[in-house]
Amino acid sequence: MNELKYFKRSRQSEDELFETVVQLKIDDIRPNRAQPRSDFNQNSIIRLADSIRRYGILQPLTVRPSDPDDRCRYELIAGERRLRAAKLLGYLTVPCIIKEADEKTSAELAIIENLLREDLNMFEEAYGYKKLIEMHKMTQEEVARRMSVSQSAVANKMRLLKFGLEEQKFILENQLTERHARACLRLIDPTERFDTLKFIVENKLNVSQTEEYVEKTLNFHSNSSNQSASNKKDNANSHREMAETVSSIRRYVDTWVKHGKNAEINVMNKNDNTEIHIKLFN
Repeated sequence: MNELKYFKRSRQSEDELFETVVQLKIDDIRPNRAQPRSDFNQNSIIRLADSIRRYGILQPLTVRPSDPDDRCRYELIAGERRLRAAKLLGYLTVPCIIKEADEKTSAELAIIENLLREDLNMFEEAYGYKKLIEMHKMTQEEVARRMSVSQSAVANKMRLLKFGLEEQKFILENQLTERHARACLRLIDPTERFDTLKFIVENKLNVSQTEEYVEKTLNFHSNSSNQSASNKKDNANSHREMAETVSSIRRYVDTWVKHGKNAEINVMNKNDNTEIHIKLFN
């Protein structure tokens, strides 16, 4: 049996090309624009290149014919790490399987293929889910079915995108886990959240300690908020009592004036007190 056959087929057909491994020029292949991976670790590419030098490319790349106006003849669907490693080795061609797919299907396949790999970081996975939802009009439930995960797993992963780019970089560089990150998402203020991330790293907190620290921070805010509300209520009561007192004094002064007394009242409200001046004239 021909070892170049990638799929077992029951009959030959005129589209045999699209089920066969063929050698394509590297310069004729461009990366997929929907690639969810944003960071290609150079050391990892070097290790892969060393493996390819020893054993060859064991798994063919998957490509599709590009649009007629594209300068490259093919668009990569899956296998960018292998393509980069081959370029590093100076290879001119790579083994590929050509699939007939439009741009939308190609992008979808590229995202799903990468998401199924285990070496994407948490944010790359989240961006991959986001692209499937936005580019292909999928719901979280549909994405979950495609990826064979729960809808809550998709939702939890996408929540990580609430972190800003600087926070994401800090989390990855300091090798914090996804559970560390999700615990910190309970903090709404970005500045406070970033300070918390730094505290976690500086004090080498584990997940349990992180959750406890975040909980204490939230309780502090809650108590401060309750105290502030209580103070506002006390101030409101104080202002109301003072207004009633001033009103009563005005009524007394008005009574004196009605009985022929020559009197006047002057009320001055200052920052933290109220001054009442009453003058009686002979």
